[in-house]
Amino acid sequence: MEKEDVYIGSIDQGTTSSRFIIYDRSSKPVGSHQVEFTQFCPQAGWVEHDPMEILESVRVCIAKAVDKATADGHNVDSGLKAIGITNQRETTVVWSKSTGAHLYNAIVWMDVRTSAICRKLEKELSGGPTHFLETCGLPISTYFSATKLLWLLENVDEVKKAVESGDALFGTIDSWLIWNLTGGVENGIHVTDVSNASRTMLMNLSTLEWDKSILETLKVPAEILPKIISNAEIIGDVAKGWAISGVPIAGCLGDQHAAMVGQACRKGEAKSTYGTGAFILLNTGDEKIKSGHGLLSTIAFKLGKDAPTNYALEGSIAIAGAAVQWLRDSLGIIKTAAEVEELAGKVESTGGVYFVPAFNGLFAPWWRDDARGVCIGITRFTNKSHIARAVLESMCFQVKDVLDSMHKDAGEKGEVKNSEGQFVLRVDGGATENNLLMQIQADLIGSPVVRPAYIETTAIGAAYAAGLAVGVWTEEEIFSSKEKMKNDTKFQPVLDEESRNKKVASWCKAVERTFDLADLSL
Repeated sequence: MEKEDVYIGSIDQGTTSSRFIIYDRSSKPVGSHQVEFTQFCPQAGWVEHDPMEILESVRVCIAKAVDKATADGHNVDSGLKAIGITNQRETTVVWSKSTGAHLYNAIVWMDVRTSAICRKLEKELSGGPTHFLETCGLPISTYFSATKLLWLLENVDEVKKAVESGDALFGTIDSWLIWNLTGGVENGIHVTDVSNASRTMLMNLSTLEWDKSILETLKVPAEILPKIISNAEIIGDVAKGWAISGVPIAGCLGDQHAAMVGQACRKGEAKSTYGTGAFILLNTGDEKIKSGHGLLSTIAFKLGKDAPTNYALEGSIAIAGAAVQWLRDSLGIIKTAAEVEELAGKVESTGGVYFVPAFNGLFAPWWRDDARGVCIGITRFTNKSHIARAVLESMCFQVKDVLDSMHKDAGEKGEVKNSEGQFVLRVDGGATENNLLMQIQADLIGSPVVRPAYIETTAIGAAYAAGLAVGVWTEEEIFSSKEKMKNDTKFQPVLDEESRNKKVASWCKAVERTFDLADLSL
């Protein structure tokens, strides 16, 4: 078969939209479609998605992307060899095995309704917030799937009844999609991959299996859980009724892990993905590093059943691009997200304004769900440009906090440096198109920031995993970064160290002001 007749598809199911992208053998996208879906916020701090709406958005994206690629002369019907899936992590769904209906809306990763459950567990368990840390790499937090599942078991009658009758299936969005794509009620395959499983608080990081002691402690029934598989293996074929029926699903990774593969991050290399939140991962190879500085130990990837497991240190930031959306949708300071760069660029600095977007608490490295957003240093001189610039800086300061923790945990040996002896941060995600944001990031971390020519590394990472499983690409091709990096953009720091240190000290003051504000009266 001619090389140009080989294609790999990628479902990228994110927090605010779904996409399907079709790549050719040279990793170039030949067809894509994107659909946004509804964000439900029934109470303050609650965020939900309709699983059926997500499913329908994926169905539309696949059909339209195939149509577009075909219209452009690409023989996708016969050339599509496999698809990969990447997804928003931790978002939790419970559905009926017999009807295929979800039993409650999906509870989204940033939802904080489980804070009371978390406090209760911390009091009851001997290790407090870090009781499960040694086993699963994660602290007790509203962030992870297990506490969301406990809330569903305690508060939703339909879920309780389905569990008791043996009719309930639990999963993160990858599991929900794969089950439906492979036939649903008739013969849907109930699996999750190691990267998504590592975000549930239920998987043993060493064995890569559901941990019996955690399940017993939390009273989570093992029979509702999906089977755990690797990131690159043939899972099953897409069922009839989809535009790509008969095509094997051969790759699956949580979005941040897919970005690691898309950025070709080997041991000692780190990437930061800027989306709704921001997520920084450092590949630590076969070594599980236990963080002493507020980071998570997690899976980086396992590219095949018998492939070695790569681990990672991760720092998760709840609000990054979402703060720009807030400027647009809630304050009306800008009309489109792209306008923030021009507005922030009208001033040389924030004029002493510091903004901390702790809308639903703070994740790494602080782990304070009692934090709420603050904007301090405002004077009569402050205008909307200062606020916009402070919002951009807030993303970069948060990334710096995480990188500082990574440097402390991994040490000098844990990082790959360039020929000039500098640590290099690879970046991706929609917000990285903002050149001012990237320059601020380089200035605040005092290291080069490298943006690839193709910034949608999450989708390409899932495609690489699927292509690897069916022999379209080799691991050497995926991780040979020299050729890929030819067209990268590099941002070099220009801010002097003294100015950087002063700004960081002011930022830390601002962060401290966010603590213990969750109970402010309405």
